[in-house]
Amino acid sequence: MTALQAHDVHKRFREGREEVPVLNGISLSLERGEIVAMEGPSGSGKTTLLSILGCILTPTAGSVVVDGHTIDARTNGRLPGIRRKSLGFVFQQYNLFPALTAFENVEYSLNVRGWRGGKARQEAERVLTAVGLDDRRDFLPRDLSGGQKQRIAIARALAGSAPILLADEPTANLDSTTGGQILDLFQELARRENRALLVVTHDPKVRTIADRVLQIRDGRLVA
Repeated sequence: MTALQAHDVHKRFREGREEVPVLNGISLSLERGEIVAMEGPSGSGKTTLLSILGCILTPTAGSVVVDGHTIDARTNGRLPGIRRKSLGFVFQQYNLFPALTAFENVEYSLNVRGWRGGKARQEAERVLTAVGLDDRRDFLPRDLSGGQKQRIAIARALAGSAPILLADEPTANLDSTTGGQILDLFQELARRENRALLVVTHDPKVRTIADRVLQIRDGRLVA
């Protein structure tokens, strides 16, 4: 079953009087239970594409279908609702709330998705244990290492029942052992929970769990 599909996606950003093209006709699909890795050099358009697929940006032209919802240049206030229901996003910069503990960061993300009370707390405990941070649940982000912050960000994206997980360099700040554990977890999520995963990465180890590897250059997918 197709979870996410992009058709002829273009994105241009205005700089002064000029429009600078970043994406130039991207088409791809992502199936439930599938892990796709995306590789490409800095400036190739990876993060912009991930932001469009993740309903953070809208395309200048073309369209994206996320879990049955169509996103195009005319899409307006529906994006936050689609993100909450259908997407988990692992950001490269963590984006943790500094005043909330590890547990509270995960619990809050569940509250935003409509999970409340004991159900949200139980799910937060489950995913923190899955990423190996149950013993750091009451720590604030300032008291955690970069790798631990990354694992909280991953736990937050995993929490809940979002069918699509988008990850931007999820193993970049992890040691090889922890990175391997996270990749094992991704593989389990895809196979057991039938989630679709798209992982933007420079880490060659991601290839070991990927069903497909896409290459992006100058805003285009290449063979």
